Amino acid sequence: MHDKILIIDFGSQVTQLIARRIRESGVYCEVVPFNLAEQAFAEFKPRGVVLSGGPASVIDMDTPRAPMSIFTAGIPVLGICYGQQTMVEQLGGKVEEATHREFGRADIEIVEDSPLFEGFWQKGDCDDHVWMSHGDTVSALPDGFGVIAVSKHAPYAAIADESRKFYGVQFHPEVVHTPRGTQLLNNFTHKVCGCSGDWTMATFREEAIAKIRHQVGAGTVVCGLSGGVDSSVAAVLIHEAIGEQLHCIYVDNGLMREGETEEVVSLFKDHYNIPLIAVDARETFLSKLDDVDDPEKKRKIIGGLFIDVFDHEAKQLGGADFLAQGTLYPDVIESVSFTGGPSVTIKSHHNVGGLPERMKMQLVEPLRELFKDEVRALGRELGIPEAFITRHPFPGPGLAIRVPGKFTREKVEILRKADTIYLDEIRKAGLYDEIWQAFAVLLPVRSTGVMGDSRTFDYALALRAVTSTDGMTADYYPFEHDFLGRTATRLINEVKGINRVTYDITSKPPGTIEWE
Repeated sequence: MHDKILIIDFGSQVTQLIARRIRESGVYCEVVPFNLAEQAFAEFKPRGVVLSGGPASVIDMDTPRAPMSIFTAGIPVLGICYGQQTMVEQLGGKVEEATHREFGRADIEIVEDSPLFEGFWQKGDCDDHVWMSHGDTVSALPDGFGVIAVSKHAPYAAIADESRKFYGVQFHPEVVHTPRGTQLLNNFTHKVCGCSGDWTMATFREEAIAKIRHQVGAGTVVCGLSGGVDSSVAAVLIHEAIGEQLHCIYVDNGLMREGETEEVVSLFKDHYNIPLIAVDARETFLSKLDDVDDPEKKRKIIGGLFIDVFDHEAKQLGGADFLAQGTLYPDVIESVSFTGGPSVTIKSHHNVGGLPERMKMQLVEPLRELFKDEVRALGRELGIPEAFITRHPFPGPGLAIRVPGKFTREKVEILRKADTIYLDEIRKAGLYDEIWQAFAVLLPVRSTGVMGDSRTFDYALALRAVTSTDGMTADYYPFEHDFLGRTATRLINEVKGINRVTYDITSKPPGTIEWE
């Protein structure tokens, strides 16, 4: 069995980046909310624990704390930002409101050598590439701790109790703004915790198959295919585990990209010979969405209808025990506020949150702990064609959430044509694989235009393209103006109903990748 690290989440929006960095070094880790950490720690038996950041203040007595059992278990602990502060407070030190808060890039000075810094920082070094985000600061250390790094406004920027292997850093090593952060986390997992780093996607595949077989037993599984990479990889993985006990259901809801249905059916029926039921439910979905304008209501309608279709088709098969979904980590994090926790819900996802009570099927979600790039790596491990693996992410609710405002069928048809042209231009320019996700959004705005000698009053279209590694953070893709101009000309000339094109240059954060 490979070594494991447990990450206790206190509500930071970047906690999952800690997991990414650790997994990239070949060490398996899982994230649990603080209020479930006691049981998870006992069951998980990790080689070390990381305490995440969070939005709360340790000064307030009713804010989250780590289980005291982790500090008496004799294993290493690394606290990050809030995690550092709660460790200090719980072990007898003191935290106060900072006189000068720090947000953004900061300078730190290394005042003592430490295994945490081995190979890149040593005593006397200064580095201006760490990322701070805190309003409180440690003011007194617990017994056994010493300072190993300082910053201008944080005299306890990094602390250590080397005898117990407890470490705390006020900055965030998990974000890209701290370039040495990955090495710091690697030092903690490998040098301090003694992890071997032998976890690979091949290992995950083997373990996931074993878990699926154990969970499903002799039961029947139906898997909902959305046309995206996630559900496809989940289906192939589950099929490898249980074979003909799996039945895939693809629902054409009228909200797919052009040619999507034909591609999915071909991949599963022809390439993998996996049992597939293709359901034409376009009228069912489109009629329920007519004139709906609230984005959360759109998602709920689509999610509910998907479940209804799956339930109906499962009954036609003679009943099913499990429903499989391609849920990923970012889906879960953006959707779920941990019970009693400080994190906030950003938006719901159609495949997160369980099943209605009337359904007797249990969920099978073998990708729930993976990031998008890890899913693609698993897809390659499973032999899925590269062209399918590298497809841009596509949301479960489909084009419905790319027509902000009141939903109409006319808008979806305009958008589908526009999206096809946009992606065609990206492929022609050889840019498709450089971009994480690209799509068009039909805005609920009409503007005046002139075509020939006639006045038009048509929709404005926004183009979106971002670069990312996991979808947790993203930046806009810097297209050349020639590309944008050429694409806008095609869109306006070839798609009736559009007379204005804009390009979205919002990063994530503060925006999300999708508009709704």
